[in-house]
Amino acid sequence: MAVLVRAGELLTEHEVKLLTRALLEWGGPAHCSDQLAVGMGFADVQDLFDQCQRLRKALGEDAPLGAADWARTLLATEIVFVSDLSGSGVEWRVIQRKLARTVSPYYGKRPSE
Repeated sequence: MAVLVRAGELLTEHEVKLLTRALLEWGGPAHCSDQLAVGMGFADVQDLFDQCQRLRKALGEDAPLGAADWARTLLATEIVFVSDLSGSGVEWRVIQRKLARTVSPYYGKRPSE
């Protein structure tokens, strides 16, 4: 059985807003190919857009997410910050450390159920 974790159990309100904002970038200024979307654990770019919307809603409602969803959220955020929002490194390392244990099953792997 998959362990589900709410954002409020791991992160501060500010950190949740940071993740939510990062996921929003994929529907706005950030650009993604199908190959990159697949590498992040999504089926294609459209699935990335759809799942980012679902994940933003889940974060906003403090709904529980499984490790694969957390891994996709973290990876999508890392990539969007590197490519589109560089300069948030100090704040970003804190969130990476807080989610490390939750997403560790996916280190070096494609996030999937």
